[in-house]
Amino acid sequence: MIHFFLSRLLSAAIAVAGVSCLVFLLIHIVPGDPVEVMLGESAPAADRAALRQSMGLDRPLQVQLGHYLSGLLHLDLGQSLHSRRPVREVLQERIPATVKLGLAALAVALLIALPLGILAALKQGSRWDMGAMGFSMLGVSIPNFVLGPILIMVFSVWLGWFPVSGTGGSGALVLPALTLGTALAAILSRMVRSTLLEVLGEDYIRTARAKGLGESAVVLRHALQNAALPVVTILGLQLGTLLGGAVITEMVFAWPGIGQLTVEAIQRRDYPVLQACILVISVAYVLVNTATDLIYALLDPRIRLGDGQ
Repeated sequence: MIHFFLSRLLSAAIAVAGVSCLVFLLIHIVPGDPVEVMLGESAPAADRAALRQSMGLDRPLQVQLGHYLSGLLHLDLGQSLHSRRPVREVLQERIPATVKLGLAALAVALLIALPLGILAALKQGSRWDMGAMGFSMLGVSIPNFVLGPILIMVFSVWLGWFPVSGTGGSGALVLPALTLGTALAAILSRMVRSTLLEVLGEDYIRTARAKGLGESAVVLRHALQNAALPVVTILGLQLGTLLGGAVITEMVFAWPGIGQLTVEAIQRRDYPVLQACILVISVAYVLVNTATDLIYALLDPRIRLGDGQ
């Protein structure tokens, strides 16, 4: 198990290092000058040169990359070009909102997907099955930037049940969480259904039923536990998509998280903040996938034993 853990940890570290370099290079290749954004195109050339020198943007790209990587090793993310504040402070203000939204969306997805998937598997071929799979197709097909405004129009403008945007009020989290969690629920419900259908045909399920166990005990204690392995894998992979979708959802609902900060940094050409936002999302994605591998290995000993040979 230790060898398996160390190998996954090394892979995660290499992935994070590669993402850090790639993000830095891509951001600096994209057209746009933060100095012109801050001073305007009509600013004197001397003023622009002085500001560019003070921010270190006049240095060669490899020097800037070395300075950036050196700062990362010391957990120094630099200073915002727009607000002149440490990037760490800016992130600390925004990360809790994104974590709150992500956890709420995950809870919504599980609350929708598990009952739908189980019901569709137990009622295979029935109207319940077709309805659940129809919801799944609908949830996958509607993007966040379409579903979000629809929910705002219905539940905020017409019914007045929830706030239109922002974090004020107890119901402000409901619509963003529904928007972000619906697509994940659609994918998970299909996976729960397909894995349960495979497991319900196994011999040990028939043996459990022959012993007189109730249907709920057979499904929850035996079938669902063994069907959890593929679901955990898909859930871990889709959490990265959840973070990516948070960028759009936060902009639609004016949710003050990492996603909204990312778009603001792009508009302002605030390189340090943008690099930090993408790095946080990338690191979260890598860590979630690493945790998924470890959980999978704990649930299925064959994985870690095979890796250690």
